[in-house]
Amino acid sequence: MNVDILWSKFLDSIKDEMTTLSFTTWFSETKLYKLDNDKAYIIVPMPIHKIHLIDNYNDLIVNKINEITGSNYELVFLLEEEAAELENQKQKQENREQVIAVDNLVQANSYVHSNLNNKYSFDNFIVGNSNKFAHAAALSVAENPGSMYNPLFIYGNSGLGKTHLMHAIGNYIVENSNKRVLYVTSDQFIQDFIGINKKDENDTNFNYVDFFKNKYRNIDVLIIDDIQFLGGASKTQQEFFHTFNTLYNDSKQIIISSDRSPDDLKLLEERLRTRFCWGLMVNIWPPDFNLKTEIIKKKIIAGNFEKEIPEDVVEYIASNIGPDVRQLEGSITRLIAYSTIMGGADITLDLAIEALKDFISKGIGEKNDVHRIQKIVAEYFQISVEDIRSKKRSSNISFPRQIAIYLCRTMTSESFPKIGIEFGGKDHTTIMYSVEKIEKEIKVNKDLANIIEKLKKDIGVV
Repeated sequence: MNVDILWSKFLDSIKDEMTTLSFTTWFSETKLYKLDNDKAYIIVPMPIHKIHLIDNYNDLIVNKINEITGSNYELVFLLEEEAAELENQKQKQENREQVIAVDNLVQANSYVHSNLNNKYSFDNFIVGNSNKFAHAAALSVAENPGSMYNPLFIYGNSGLGKTHLMHAIGNYIVENSNKRVLYVTSDQFIQDFIGINKKDENDTNFNYVDFFKNKYRNIDVLIIDDIQFLGGASKTQQEFFHTFNTLYNDSKQIIISSDRSPDDLKLLEERLRTRFCWGLMVNIWPPDFNLKTEIIKKKIIAGNFEKEIPEDVVEYIASNIGPDVRQLEGSITRLIAYSTIMGGADITLDLAIEALKDFISKGIGEKNDVHRIQKIVAEYFQISVEDIRSKKRSSNISFPRQIAIYLCRTMTSESFPKIGIEFGGKDHTTIMYSVEKIEKEIKVNKDLANIIEKLKKDIGVV
C-alpha cells in the first residue's frame, strides 16, 4: 500500500478519538516516511512531537497501523532533516556497494563517511567545573591526534556531553588536517561485524571482510561511542580487540566513551579493559546549578525563540530538572510549546510551574527507566530483581523476565544490546525473542494483556 494513502487512512481513523485541538497540534503535520524492516518511520515537525507522541499516543498509533496493514511495526519518529540525512546515507551506502568488487574493493572504498555531526564543536560546548578536565583533554587530543593521550576514554552518565565532545574532537581534526576520521556507535560496529558473515554473488565473504577492515583500520582516528554495549558480544569484542591493536600500533588515535569506567565494564574482556587504561581516562560529572543555568541560557539563545524567558524561570528549570542536558533542552521545548498552545501566553514562573509539573514530578529520566520497570515487574510476580536479571530458567522467573524485557523495549528508547546488558548480559537475539513472544501472547491471551496494562499503569506511562 502506498504510504501516503496508508497515512491518510490512519489520520481519518483517529480524528474521532481525540479533540480537534489535540489532533491539529500533534498529528496534522505528520506524515509516514516509509515502512522498512518492521519499522514505521514517521516524520514530525518538531522534537517535542517525538516525546509527546511516544509518551501519549504510541499504543494508539501502533494499533491503528496494525489494523490497516495487518502487520506489526515498531515506531521511529524523525524530523525532516533526519529523514533527509537517512536517505542521504542510504544512497551513499548503495553507491558504495555498487562499486565493490574483489580486485578493487580497497581502492573503491578508500573514502568512508566520517558520520560526524557538525553541530557539535568546542565553541558551543559549555565548560564548567564538572567537565573542565574532560574538555581540556579532548582539545589536547584534537590538536595532537595519535600522540596525546591514546586512547582517550571518556565516561559519565548519559546526557552529560560525552558525545558532544567526541564529535567536537572529530570535527576539529577534519577541519584542521587531512586525517581520516570515523565516528560510530558500538551498535554500528556490531552490525558491521555481523555483515562479515554475508555472502556475495560468488558465495564468498571476501568483499565484506575487506570492506570492514578498510573501514575500521584504514583510518587515522576511530571514535566509538557507548562501548559498554559490546558487553555480551564475545566475537565482536575479539574483532574490536584486533582493530584496537592495529590502530594503536600504527599510532592512530582511538577515542572511546562509556557510561561507566573501564573497571566497571565487567561484561567486557579484561584484555580490552586493560587497553582502555593505557591512555587517559576522564570522567564527566553532572553539572552544578551554575553550569545548568549557563546551558539553559545558551540553548535559549541558540533556539532564537520569539518570547523572552525570564531569569527566575531559568533558575526554576535549573533547580528542578535533572543533570541530563537533553532533559534541560526538552524542558525548554515543552515550555515554549505550552506557551504557544495557551494562545501565546507570556512565559512567567507560574506558567513554567504549570507547564513543567508532570515533567518534574514524574521525571522524564525516571518513568521509563529499565531498573524501575524491573523492580515493578519483580514486585508484581513476587520475585526479586536479582532473579529478573539472573540466568535462572524456571518458568516462575523466565516468564516475568520476558514481560520485563518486553516492557523495557516498548516503554523506553533503549536498544536491544543495552537491554541485554541490564538483564545479566543476554545477547540481542534473546532480547528480540522475548519481545516477539510476549507480543504474540498478548494477542491471544486476554489475561496477559490485562497484566501488561496493569504493569504499564504502575510504571506510570498509561
